[in-house]
Amino acid sequence: MNFSPNSLSSTRKLRGTRRAATLLPAVAAVLLSGLAGCSQTERHAPDVWAVVNGTEIRRDDVEKYYRSQVNPEAQKPTQEDSLSLKLNVVEQLINNEILLERAKKLNLQASDGEVEDKFTELKSPFTEDEFQRQLKARGMSVDDLKRDLRRQLSIQKLLNREVAAKITITDQDVTDFYNSNLNQFNVAEPQYRISQIVITPRPDPQIRNRKNDNATNEAEAQRKSKMIMDKLNSGADFAQLAMDYSEDANTSSNGGDLGYIPESSLNQSDPALKKLVITLKPGQVSQPIVLKDSIRILKLVAREAAGQRGINDPQVQQTIRDTLRDRKEQLLRAAYLAVARDEAKVTNYLAEQVVETAGKLPDAAKSTLPPVTSPLPAGTKPTTPANTQ
Repeated sequence: MNFSPNSLSSTRKLRGTRRAATLLPAVAAVLLSGLAGCSQTERHAPDVWAVVNGTEIRRDDVEKYYRSQVNPEAQKPTQEDSLSLKLNVVEQLINNEILLERAKKLNLQASDGEVEDKFTELKSPFTEDEFQRQLKARGMSVDDLKRDLRRQLSIQKLLNREVAAKITITDQDVTDFYNSNLNQFNVAEPQYRISQIVITPRPDPQIRNRKNDNATNEAEAQRKSKMIMDKLNSGADFAQLAMDYSEDANTSSNGGDLGYIPESSLNQSDPALKKLVITLKPGQVSQPIVLKDSIRILKLVAREAAGQRGINDPQVQQTIRDTLRDRKEQLLRAAYLAVARDEAKVTNYLAEQVVETAGKLPDAAKSTLPPVTSPLPAGTKPTTPANTQ
C-alpha cells in the first residue's frame, strides 16, 4: 500500500491524538488534585477579617479604626457606605502590617523612648481625666495606644530610610519646574504672611493647646492677653506661645501660622484687622486687638509685593523643592508598597465575604463598639503609607 505525504501526516496526527487521549486522564487527575488542594484554605475564626503572612487582623481592630473615621454627629452611614469604609480600613491595616514586618526585618522598630516621647506629646494638651475618658470612649487602653504609636513610628522610620532618603532634587530640576510654571510665581496682588494668637472669652471643650489653657470669661481673656504680651516683650518666641496658649484650634498646633493672605482677602475681614496688618512691619508683633468674639495678637512674618518672583528668591526655591520632593515621595511610596505587597501573602476575608454575599453583610456593617464621643489626639488613626509624614 502506498502512502501519500498527506495520508502519512494524518496517521501521525491520529497516533498523537490517541497518545494525548491516554495522557489526559492522568493530567486531569493531577490538575484536579492541585485545585482541590488550593480550595482547602486555612480556617480562621469568624472575627478574623484578614491575614497577612500569618498575622491575623481581627474585627475589633477594624472597628476601632473605623469609628475614628466616622463623624458621630453626622447622619448614620448606609450599610453599603459602612462596609465600603471598613474595607478601606482593612486595606490600610494590611498595608501597615506588610510595612511593619519589613521594618522589623531591617531592625527599624521604634524604641521605647521614641514611643514614650510621642505618647507624652499626644497626651500633653489633655488633663488625665479627659485623656482616660477619650481612651475609654474609643475602646482603647494606654497599651493599645502605645502599641499603635510603635507601629506608626516604625513604619515612618522604614519609609524615611527606604523612600525619603533616596530622593534628590537637583538645581536643574528646580530650574525646569520654574520655567514651566512661571505664572505660579507671578503674584497678582500684595500679600501678607501672618501668624496669630487667639484668646476667646468663653469656655470651649474643643480648644486644645500645649498648656491646655482656655479663658472662660472676659476678665480671664484680658489677663491672659497681658500675660502673653509680657512674655513677648521679654523675648519669648511667638510661635511657641501660640502653641502653648492660642485658642484657635486650626492654627495653634503650627505656631499660629495663617500662611500668605492676599490683600483682597483682608478687605473681607474686620476693618480693624486690615488696618492693623497694613501698618505692621515684617517681624513686628501687634498689641492685643479686641474684636467681637475674641482678642487677637498678630505678627507680620513677611510682606510680598505684586509682580513676578525670581528663581533666586529663597522662598521660591523652597516651594519648588518641597513640591518636587512631595511628588517624588508619593510616587516612590506607592511603588515601594506595591512591591512589598507582591511579596506578601495576603487574604482579605472581609472582601471575600462581601463578594460572596453580593454586599449583603448586615452584621459586618454594624459596629460592635460604642460610638466615639470626642476625638483623640492626632496620631492615633491607622497610617495610610502614601500619606505618612
